[in-house]
Amino acid sequence: MLKRLMVAAGILLLTATPLYAKNLAVCNVPFALCAASGTTPTGNKIVVNGTTFDEGMSVCPVLTGQSVADLDLMNGSCDSQPGWVWSLFSPVTSLPVAPTWKTVKVQPRVFTTTTAPGGGMSNMWSFPCKLTRVTSTGVVLAECLGPMNESPDGAVPIPAGTQVITQAPVGAPNPVGGNI
Repeated sequence: MLKRLMVAAGILLLTATPLYAKNLAVCNVPFALCAASGTTPTGNKIVVNGTTFDEGMSVCPVLTGQSVADLDLMNGSCDSQPGWVWSLFSPVTSLPVAPTWKTVKVQPRVFTTTTAPGGGMSNMWSFPCKLTRVTSTGVVLAECLGPMNESPDGAVPIPAGTQVITQAPVGAPNPVGGNI
């Protein structure tokens, strides 16, 4: 079933590929899945395809298996440096979620971005994540750095008032997601 979902997701991504993403791949390596994570501003800037965004940090669980990557943002390879993983896309619907890091079934939800603190969104897809710790229940966590209020469709700023889809729980600040 997961393999069918990955194939479907891959086909969808390949047929709806934004102009900047020319090098998509299915990876089979450990990866961070940030789909249900919130994001905290770091105070730094990050440049994506020549556009500067505020940088955010998300704490995300590390999973193993097939995932979809934009190799143009990943030095052309699914491989990462020791102590690091990439934050990738996966159609997994049950994953460890903060703050307890218990595995729960996550559901997509739509929200509208605002200018209020925590009311934005973030994009962590195909950005680097540093392995940081293992929880008491064995969940490996990574801190991922990526752009805030940037569309996964290609270095386009997301203004307040944009509808975004995420799997992060209500109340998670600046949820990882994608504009609709």
